[in-house]
Amino acid sequence: MTDPEARLIENQPESKRSSSGRLYILSAPSGAGKTTLCQEILKHFSTIRYSISHTTRLPRPGEKDGVDYFFITEEEFVNGIQEGSWAEWAKVHDNYYGTSSRFLDNILLSGSDILLDIDVQGTMKIIKQYPDAITIFIMPPSLEKLNQRLRDRGTDSDEVIEKRLQNAKEEIERKGIYKHTVVNDQLEKAKQELFQIIHQYQTS
Repeated sequence: MTDPEARLIENQPESKRSSSGRLYILSAPSGAGKTTLCQEILKHFSTIRYSISHTTRLPRPGEKDGVDYFFITEEEFVNGIQEGSWAEWAKVHDNYYGTSSRFLDNILLSGSDILLDIDVQGTMKIIKQYPDAITIFIMPPSLEKLNQRLRDRGTDSDEVIEKRLQNAKEEIERKGIYKHTVVNDQLEKAKQELFQIIHQYQTS
C-alpha cells in the first residue's frame, strides 16, 4: 500500500468505522458524459468518495499523488498483479492502471460509499469480487449523436473517433451486466435520474 493510500485510509472518520459502505460503478462509452456525471454525483452526495486508481504513467502537469492517481513504479504494479492486489487492472498505451482491492475494502469497511469510474472490462472484473456493487451504465442517446459529440470536441482524428465508436458499440452490447441504465440525452434529466437511483440505495 502506498503512503498516500495509507494516509487516506487512516484519515477516515472514526464515527464511520462501524458499518459497510456501498460501491457504485459508473461506466459509459467515450463521449457519453460519464466524467461530468461523476462530478455531479460527488458534488451532490457528500458521503460518496471517489476511487483513486493506481498508475505507472508519469504525473501530468498539475496532477498530485493521492489526489488524481496513486503514481507507482511498474515493478510495484507487477508485484501487485502477482500478489492479487488489484480488484481490476489493465495496460493501456504501455502504462498500467488498476484499482486496489485493499483500498476499496478499507473505504467500504469504514462505512463510506465509494464511486468507481471504470470501463466495462473493469466492471466485469470488479463484480466478481463485489457482487453487491451498484452498477450503472450511461448510454448515449444514439451512436449518431455520440459521433457528433466526439467530433464537436475537436480533440481526436477521424481514425480515433472511428475506434471510439466501435468500442462504444461493443460496450453497449454488454450493458446487460449493469443493474441500471441511464440515457444521457439531456444532462439535467440524466443527472436527476442518477440521483434517484443512488438515493433509493441510501435510504434502503
